[in-house]
Amino acid sequence: MDINQLVQDGQNYLMNTYKRIPIAFSEGKGSYLKDTEGNEYLDMVGGLAVNGLGHSHPKIVEAIKNQGEKLLHTSNLYWIENQVKLGKMLVENSFADKAFFANSGAEANEGAIKLARKYAYKKYGEGKNEIIAMSGAFHGRTMATLSITANKKYREGYAPIPAGFKEATFNDIKSVEAAITENTCAIMLEPVQGEGGVTPAEQEFLTAVRKICTEKDILLIFDEVQCGIGRTGKLFAYEDYGVIPDIMTLAKALGAGVPIGAVVATDEVASAFNPGDHGTTFGGNPFSCGVGVAAMETIIEEKLWENAEKIGEYFSNQLQKFVDQYAWVKQVKGKGLIKGLELEIEGAPIVESAFKKGVLINCTSGTVLRFLPALTITEKEVDQVISTLSDIFKEIK
Repeated sequence: MDINQLVQDGQNYLMNTYKRIPIAFSEGKGSYLKDTEGNEYLDMVGGLAVNGLGHSHPKIVEAIKNQGEKLLHTSNLYWIENQVKLGKMLVENSFADKAFFANSGAEANEGAIKLARKYAYKKYGEGKNEIIAMSGAFHGRTMATLSITANKKYREGYAPIPAGFKEATFNDIKSVEAAITENTCAIMLEPVQGEGGVTPAEQEFLTAVRKICTEKDILLIFDEVQCGIGRTGKLFAYEDYGVIPDIMTLAKALGAGVPIGAVVATDEVASAFNPGDHGTTFGGNPFSCGVGVAAMETIIEEKLWENAEKIGEYFSNQLQKFVDQYAWVKQVKGKGLIKGLELEIEGAPIVESAFKKGVLINCTSGTVLRFLPALTITEKEVDQVISTLSDIFKEIK
């Protein structure tokens, strides 16, 4: 379909919830996409950290074909082999003892909220139900996750927002301590904030939060929806800090493009859920978990977090040259292959210029260029990004 006609039809028939770039992609391979007119683009957005294995990875394609021919869905009234396999993989490669599967990161975070409150309720009774989240946080767009998402623009028009949530300042342990009361049941945070400007937690901060949670019997929840599954240079971001949470949420790269989310937790915490306490119709079905197994197998067997660490360091060094060269380029942020370049000017025009030059990047928090490429990205592909940005930056007065 002609792109102009597609855009017109989209405006006629779809709700106006996205400010979309007037382009549609028809195919992809590795780190590259082709639009409907045959133009090629280097994809540094990666479906917002979803395409951890790039586009059309042969093992993912094979898993989709094989499972599609066998069985898509049965419901959780029955045992699902692929769900058990994926749960075992997550448990055996993390701190966790049990897993629950959902359809998205927001649903995983909802599940974590419910689990934390149910755990506190069963242990302490009513009242201990407050959850503290961080400034700069983004945990989703459902009603409960909006309550712990810092950017107020996402909440406008949706009042009343569910109660029982408080905000502390990210990387400020005194702010966290001040927010804690006898009713606090959990602290929830992203080890690396994505939407919040690609801002990593400081080691001292995370260590202190863990200590406080242990002393006060408060659960620590890590939202690794965007920064998990190999992206920071470890399989899970918590490993990069040596700080173990009680609950962790995952999604995005877990399904390599197929919608899936997960909540994992220790046995003690997970035991708060009994049959009927939480559930899902589509979550953890044979298809999504089958693809999830293929994605995790590939990432683990190839140790792709090592490539994320190696190429991430190379990428940082190349981006740092812009910091040294231009006064309006402030700093390089992030870990591994969740990378940000903070500017003192608006980033949207640079995103548009890069698009015109065949490189897809993203801007978050207004002034931070965000890069979320496939974990398989090469130095040569990074060089293409750097060359494109260099040409753009030279034109900025």
